[in-house]
Amino acid sequence: MIDLRSDTFTYPTKSMREAMAMAEVGDDVFQEDPTVKKLETLAAEKTGKEAALFVPSGTMGNLISVLSHCHRGDEILLGDKSHISLYEVGGVSALGGIHPRTLPNNNDGTISIEILEKGIRHLDIHSPPTRLICLENTHNFCQGSPLHPDYMMIVGDLAKKYGLKIHIDGARIFNAAVALKVPVSKLTEQADSVMFCLSKGLSAPVGSLVCGSAEFIDKARKVRKMVGGGMRQAGHIAAAGIISLVNLVDRLQEDHENAKMLATQISDMKGIELDKSNIKTNIIFFKLKGLDGNLFLQQLEKKQIKILMTDTDAGIFRAVLHRDVSKKQVETVIKSFESILGKE
Repeated sequence: MIDLRSDTFTYPTKSMREAMAMAEVGDDVFQEDPTVKKLETLAAEKTGKEAALFVPSGTMGNLISVLSHCHRGDEILLGDKSHISLYEVGGVSALGGIHPRTLPNNNDGTISIEILEKGIRHLDIHSPPTRLICLENTHNFCQGSPLHPDYMMIVGDLAKKYGLKIHIDGARIFNAAVALKVPVSKLTEQADSVMFCLSKGLSAPVGSLVCGSAEFIDKARKVRKMVGGGMRQAGHIAAAGIISLVNLVDRLQEDHENAKMLATQISDMKGIELDKSNIKTNIIFFKLKGLDGNLFLQQLEKKQIKILMTDTDAGIFRAVLHRDVSKKQVETVIKSFESILGKE
């Protein structure tokens, strides 16, 4: 099966499995797991932050970050296509009593600075106070677009002007760094906190990191315990994350190249609407016309191929390239698409 539904479908490498089996461990709730500490130190160095916290998932990492920055009744600004808004079960409001104010995302994943500034509340008895700007890099539902350091600099200046904090949902921020040819720390220097996932293109079986100042991480550690994220001998899974950060970042470029190849080839097929120039990382979105979406998925599955039909807009599909999809398999996918759809 060639599975293009998400880069979460990667499997751990042989070296990860060996490292997991042999990891030196302790109780991480008591901060006594040496392998977790090593991973957290490495994550902090990569993101240019003082400290980091290992958490079970990206969704929990985002929730912990928002809860650590905000109090009940505060407001956050975030994009209307952001993962926090669409796919995290409303956790910031349900569990934190925090008001999410959604602003329109541009096609490149940014939120216009003018719109961001207008979204900031003035002190008023009727309004929740704005505390935090949440951005996503890469931006999943905007064709996996990376946010450029220049944009982050402008947002950083805006946040300083109004005394706000910035959190980055950086689930795929290493993809952004590879695409833009900059260190991850260049993309995070304006942020007060960043979360990134090990379990997507970096191929670890589980886990994410929250990074920020030492004071912020101390607070986040307590919030992690509150929401049930405290883990015991977590070094067994942290060991895989160390392999991810040391050995698997640079190869993300292969996924980007495979995504561009796939997008270029299928963009000329019947019924597909796709701007191949928008493909910057490993994610492709396209619209299908003239063929029932469920039928299309069934025909692909008969050919041992899986892609995702989104629930946000009718007829929109997503394909995500990752380490377990080779260039040869991409060629197979292209031939399968063509046999179902034909050329224009």
